[in-house]
Amino acid sequence: MLKFQGAKGGAILAATGLAAALLAVSIVPTKAGPFSWLTGKNQQQQQQQPPPPNGGPGFFPFFGGGRGNQALRGGQDPTTAPRADELPRDDPEAMLITNPVLGSPTLAARNIEATKAAIARYQSIVAQGGWPTVPAKVMKPGQRGPEMQALHRRLEVTGDLVGQSIPDEYDAAVVAAVKNFQARHGLPATGVIDSKATIQALNLPAYMRLAQLQASLKRLQGLTPVTAGRYVVVNIPAAQVEAIAGSEVVSRHAAVVGKTERPTPEISSKIHEINFNPYWYVPRTIIHKDLIPKGREFARRGQDMLASYRMQAFDAAGNQLDPRQIDWNGSEVYNYNFRQLPWEENSLGFVKINFPNKDSVYIHDTPLKSLFGRAVRFESSGCVRVHNVQQLVAWILRDTPGWSYERIVSMKQTGEQIDVKLTKPVPVYLTYITAWGSPDGQVNFRPDIYGLDGASTTASAY
Repeated sequence: MLKFQGAKGGAILAATGLAAALLAVSIVPTKAGPFSWLTGKNQQQQQQQPPPPNGGPGFFPFFGGGRGNQALRGGQDPTTAPRADELPRDDPEAMLITNPVLGSPTLAARNIEATKAAIARYQSIVAQGGWPTVPAKVMKPGQRGPEMQALHRRLEVTGDLVGQSIPDEYDAAVVAAVKNFQARHGLPATGVIDSKATIQALNLPAYMRLAQLQASLKRLQGLTPVTAGRYVVVNIPAAQVEAIAGSEVVSRHAAVVGKTERPTPEISSKIHEINFNPYWYVPRTIIHKDLIPKGREFARRGQDMLASYRMQAFDAAGNQLDPRQIDWNGSEVYNYNFRQLPWEENSLGFVKINFPNKDSVYIHDTPLKSLFGRAVRFESSGCVRVHNVQQLVAWILRDTPGWSYERIVSMKQTGEQIDVKLTKPVPVYLTYITAWGSPDGQVNFRPDIYGLDGASTTASAY
């Protein structure tokens, strides 16, 4: 008999961390549902045949699709092709997020004074009227025109443009300034303005940036006194994970965090366990909203959803059910528990990083690696998916005997289920820092995706 631990409302909702949505091509996070893990190799096998009516395994248009899928394939809708003077309406490839180079940790104590200095600087900018609006046009090196004057002034106000530059020309100094600006905002430092993300970052009002700095300073002051030794930081708005030793970043990883309607919570805890090739226990909210409706669709076609996605069902007493026993249209199905078996398409990937918290949130691998290269990485149901997870796990298990990098990688191939208790628990902080200064004088910003900074929902754009 299998026993399940219960959880309440939001805790179960947050527990998924894997409710991966199909990628959106706009800056606004997609509201696609959590069953994009029903793709992968199973989908590739199905592609040789026409999809069944109303969808089927690997074909779920109502969980995503449209131009988002087209963008993943590299196609472009001719109706949205940009003119020479117009920003693309959907610019998926231009909006890749790049994490900053290794150096000062986001929660470094020395960032507090740097952030205070940034606040004073931005207070002065606000008092002087902020900065001009930059026209939403493609701007590239060598171009001339009146819009360049607004761009020049905008970059001068924040100190990105230094040195001599021709006021109405996109010259080498402007290229360097745009690169610096993009890097400070977590955008690809291309030196070219051809994406909505860059334009939105340029045009967010100065008072909103000031509000972000002020809100983030309070969070920095509350966390930095306890961030000594080795620890892990998830900066939610930056969608990134840092492994910190002392005062330096050992490794930085792109992450996928919670969507706006299922946010990742702020947490201070300690990593105590690593689970290799874990089961995925489906949260109650996803069972009700997603899994049962999908099971009904399969049943109407005479198909077994559980077999298709290597899942098991259990009654309230923990007894495993024969899929033929399940009445997907009855009321009893809402009392069942479901889990997905370990395999290469398991929603948690091959490893899960555990730490105690009331929201049942964790960090884990994912089979959907493509999301790590995107700007919009607010796609989970609250948990955190991390890129290059084996490197992070090896660092976490450094003081736990018998766990070399090579053995960790081998666990992905063997599929062996092992739970490893850490010899020395590693502190972990899931925090919400949208703006911070660093000792080199740079002022960094990320989107206020959950609208927690008290400025305006506009700040969530970028």
